[in-house]
Amino acid sequence: MKYVLVTGGVISGLGKGVISSSIGVVLQAHGLRVSVIKIDPYLNIDAGTFSPFEHGEVFVLDDGGEVDLDLGNYERFLNVKLNRDNNITTGKIYMDVITREREGHFLGRTVQAVSYTHLDRKIFFEFDFQKKNY
Repeated sequence: MKYVLVTGGVISGLGKGVISSSIGVVLQAHGLRVSVIKIDPYLNIDAGTFSPFEHGEVFVLDDGGEVDLDLGNYERFLNVKLNRDNNITTGKIYMDVITREREGHFLGRTVQAVSYTHLDRKIFFEFDFQKKNY
């Protein structure tokens, strides 16, 4: 499994989503299977409460996930169906870590943002790609 990371900071409208979609199309043209995960630094759980004036319209996926408009571009460019797991936000990661802490998964250890949220990003990544069998 190989990863291509497209980054351009947090400035909206630079074209990171279109570039990602275009790279995916080129990879597909060479016979590779492609999936996309968008990672946003927002503390929001999903895009359902984003201001359309700041982020554009919310795109609703087949599973009901409310996500950034880029995921709609990914679906159309790549002719794939995505779900809410293809969109990771810092808010989702924090919610997962806090839920697991409340359920006792850390066995009384001190939960720190740096170590556990980093681990959660890795878990989210592996979960999505394993589920899709890439």
